[in-house]
Amino acid sequence: MQQFIPYVEPTCKKHPKEITVCEHTRIDDYYWMNERDSPEVLKYIEEENNFTATYFNQFENLQNNILEEFNQRINPNDTSAPFIYNHKQYQIRNKEGFDYALIYQIETANEILFLDENERAKGKNYYSLAEWAISPNNELLAISEDFVGRRNYTITIRKNSDNTFFDDKITNTDGSIVWANDNETVFYIKKDPNTLREFQVYRHRLGTNAQLDELVFEETDEKFNVYLSKTLTNKYIEIQTASSSTSETLLIDADTPETKPFVFLNRKKDHLYSIFHHQEGFYILTNNHAKNNQLVFSKEIPQNIENLTVIIKHNETILLENILILKHFIITEERQNGLQKIRVINLLNNQTEYISLNEETYHLTLGTNDDYNAENIYYSYNSLTTPASIINYDLTSKNRTLFFQKELLDNTFNSENYESKRIWITTNDGSKVAVSMVYKKGLKLANAPLMLYGYGSYGITYPDVFSAYRLTLLNRGFVFAIAHIRGEKYLGEEWYENGKFLKKKNTFTDFINAAEFLGMKGYCDKNRIYAQGGSAGGLLMGAITNMAPYLWKGIIAQVPFVDVVTTMLDDSIPLTVGEYEEWGNPNEEEYYWYMLNYSPYDNVKPMNYPAMYITTGYHDSQVQYWEPLKWVAKMRELRTNKLPLLFDCNMDAGHGGGSGRTSERIEIAKNYSFILHLEGISK
Repeated sequence: MQQFIPYVEPTCKKHPKEITVCEHTRIDDYYWMNERDSPEVLKYIEEENNFTATYFNQFENLQNNILEEFNQRINPNDTSAPFIYNHKQYQIRNKEGFDYALIYQIETANEILFLDENERAKGKNYYSLAEWAISPNNELLAISEDFVGRRNYTITIRKNSDNTFFDDKITNTDGSIVWANDNETVFYIKKDPNTLREFQVYRHRLGTNAQLDELVFEETDEKFNVYLSKTLTNKYIEIQTASSSTSETLLIDADTPETKPFVFLNRKKDHLYSIFHHQEGFYILTNNHAKNNQLVFSKEIPQNIENLTVIIKHNETILLENILILKHFIITEERQNGLQKIRVINLLNNQTEYISLNEETYHLTLGTNDDYNAENIYYSYNSLTTPASIINYDLTSKNRTLFFQKELLDNTFNSENYESKRIWITTNDGSKVAVSMVYKKGLKLANAPLMLYGYGSYGITYPDVFSAYRLTLLNRGFVFAIAHIRGEKYLGEEWYENGKFLKKKNTFTDFINAAEFLGMKGYCDKNRIYAQGGSAGGLLMGAITNMAPYLWKGIIAQVPFVDVVTTMLDDSIPLTVGEYEEWGNPNEEEYYWYMLNYSPYDNVKPMNYPAMYITTGYHDSQVQYWEPLKWVAKMRELRTNKLPLLFDCNMDAGHGGGSGRTSERIEIAKNYSFILHLEGISK
């Protein structure tokens, strides 16, 4: 039986605001909640937080037990795989008693503590290291850090020989750092102070006043964001400007950083491309006449994308996701029927070799491969039942050796005790949607509760990866499943296009159909289905809750994008204009009515809602705190039952939650304890 809220719920005032668009007027009673730092807003958030804390207090022991499980299962001295960066080997390590990582440089005979994030985070409520970039001569380190959670980063530069920092301080950046080959010049990206759009590239010379840095490039189209990188050959600094449908790349010779950037290929509507420099010319990954991408080659800077040499032809059933170009090899990451594989093409003899796995579902991706002249590559493999392994693959001999394997502290863990599978469900419109599942062997599925996870936007495919945290649910008899719904690129570019714009509702109905199928076919107890998603996955949670509230025993919505129409009408809010190419522009009548029809906030109505736990960060720059705050207030007003409806705002966090290992574990433990408490599980 579901537990009802035994406490008096928070209430807040209504300040009706009329919003008229496309000759239609809406009344938004909670629009006022966007008044950041106002006493009324802060008071209401505090009341909601206190209410949630009171609710969680009743099963504090359960939450503490889960945290203790995490501590016993996950090594407090956990490490990443070693990796090569600029011809030196590094490893990121955690240390018991410390919240943040330590970066070590590993020499043949000894180790050097290269950077201690804990020292940098001292005295801060929030800390995030965005990027660390080593100068070509390995003598200098540039780092970008956020101390608020707003993803607004400050860049500083260190002399590695004595660990002293220069006076140089560059503020209001997106965190990107690229060194020129002179070891004195760094390029970085500035954000628009209001919209936080990455739109300007600047050049900074070591030892000079950052206020005098020279503007190198500015993107004036608000649908486009700017990105920085460096070719693997170290020949060029790349400035890529892109919307979700169109891109353009500019290059700067890394040996002469004072020169102006030049355009590689002029932007063309709906043309996305990426370039990869090689000593013989340029490889170009392009969607020109190739929805799933193709690889072409040009010896010189091309005049246009047409009539170039095709290296890998377009394939309607294989998505060409990523490319790595080495001196003697082309490495591709491809996806067919939802599963990933790596292809190796030897440029010396044109031989091709595929790296793939004979399993129902898994995650296979390239690791850190920083050396253009390398004769080997590193790739990562893991699955829903197996922790990650890093494989060293000899590109000539084709031999594979285990380079690194993630291990749990709990030596009783055995992958063989768990089972994963992939099933295909048929949606209402006849589409086939894959659902990946994992559970403990011997579990009677038809009697088991299910946690169904989904995202389904921006073409981002949620990976079928192992989680040490997730074992807490599996060991208590849960099935965990991921629905690879439209809006991802699980089945290629078309799968994404059929889940955006005026087809966005396919994302929601796919998820609902997946839950219905799993319950109906006995893959779980149909009366004990939970759903979880964050950000755009939080939009999914809001939509499926309004559309099929009867399906869900509980919902976890993290930093949910739920006030779709009002947010997309306000171009002063960070990221809004660039999002038109994902959701559409609600100033246009066709998009307005379509978006209004699914926007979670606008479709709250008098009905029974499932138990819900909704989280956000006060400093979130991607989904502003007031979206879930308004959503909760409106549901409190209109819902016709009194199941738990909890709002949790971390006042020291941004879009990714709190910083540090402790905050991460507490947040996950709260998610799990919320669900387990609803199941009547107290230990």
